[in-house]
Amino acid sequence: MKKLFQYILLTALVFAYACGGGEEKKDDASTKQEKIAKLFGITVFELENGIGPIKEKITLGPLDNAKAAEGKMIFEVKCSQCHKLDERYTGPAVRNITKKRTPEYILNNILNPEEMANKHPEAKKLVAIHATKMTFQNVTKEDALKILEYFRSEDQ
Repeated sequence: MKKLFQYILLTALVFAYACGGGEEKKDDASTKQEKIAKLFGITVFELENGIGPIKEKITLGPLDNAKAAEGKMIFEVKCSQCHKLDERYTGPAVRNITKKRTPEYILNNILNPEEMANKHPEAKKLVAIHATKMTFQNVTKEDALKILEYFRSEDQ
């Protein structure tokens, strides 16, 4: 009888643990992100926002058309050899990139493409698809922000 009681108690404990045991479960999505980040040796912030000099969320204001125009010129000189808005070229098409990636991710990829390609899971996928790594084009943070503004203007 004592063994039966222990078995029932053990079964109840296992069942309670499996069902959460009354404790709040962590959000499955955040747990998954934590696991993926840990697997790649990066933080959850870096998983969502890229690896590079942008270490915190930025706030974008209304679209600045003057900066977007400057960004278009910078893009045409430094980026268009590999990227087109609407077609896959050496690199991926970039139209709607602001709808797929965070501003921080885009900036970090422009400013730190080598480390992104070597460490970030999404950037690694792109290298596998396009069989080439994005190269650093000596773009300043200010220029990267203008390119981002150009992307924003095209993605409206």
